[in-house]
Amino acid sequence: MAKIIDGTAIAKQMLDELKTQVEESGLSPKLAVILVGDDPASKIYMKSKEAACSHVGIRYEKYLLPQSTSQEELLNLIKELNETDVNAILLQVPLPRGIDEDAALETIDPIKDVDGFHPINMGKLLIGDETIAPCTPLGIIELLRRSNIEIFGKHVVVVGRSNTVGKPIAAMLLNRDATVTVCHSKTRNLAKMTREADILIAAIGKPRFITAEMVKEGAVVIDVGINNLGGAVVGDVDFEKVKEKASVITPVPGGVGPMTVASLMKNTLSLALAQSG
Repeated sequence: MAKIIDGTAIAKQMLDELKTQVEESGLSPKLAVILVGDDPASKIYMKSKEAACSHVGIRYEKYLLPQSTSQEELLNLIKELNETDVNAILLQVPLPRGIDEDAALETIDPIKDVDGFHPINMGKLLIGDETIAPCTPLGIIELLRRSNIEIFGKHVVVVGRSNTVGKPIAAMLLNRDATVTVCHSKTRNLAKMTREADILIAAIGKPRFITAEMVKEGAVVIDVGINNLGGAVVGDVDFEKVKEKASVITPVPGGVGPMTVASLMKNTLSLALAQSG
């Protein structure tokens, strides 16, 4: 039976530490969050981010734009925020159809890019500069570190190659001397690959996709997925069966999700400190 990592408890510990760091910094960091449209999941995420800001001592501004917002209107708002005292800008994705997500993300000033998605920050990550790393990958690294799970020299298999999770977590693991295999929907013999993992990271966006047969006995399993299945929130891993085989596993909810929010707070403070010199 696997040890279940309590991401909520670890994130709370992280937020408490960040609260102290904000107080000691003498700064009053400000985060601006932009939501275009009415995506229900994004609204839930925004509430958790607002609560975390309140706890840590970060000023929080939200911009709720209608579904009909044009690309020009969105880009103009981002440009305006680039020129204000906001330290960190977060654009909630997905965006409505008709808005170019890449263009919007590239409009955010790289020194205010709290999600680390700007091409400049992604490029820095690839060469080992993790000044601002995407929040979910950063949360995974913190989760492993605070759970005393060694990355150095381990074979890590990442299932998923998105720009938000798969690619950046692969780079961050390489930066920590792991041997990394990235798999995706076109990978042949996927189960053979996943069974070779010391640490398996599931970020493919398919409910309960990773079965017990795909996991090596004693592996560490990190589930990044958040899927709605018949009204229940489930991960990309068949949790009940895989936990019998893994040595350590994260649940959904209560695993990686809270760490993503805590990492957003960490990045906001990092940007504020960098901007203050």
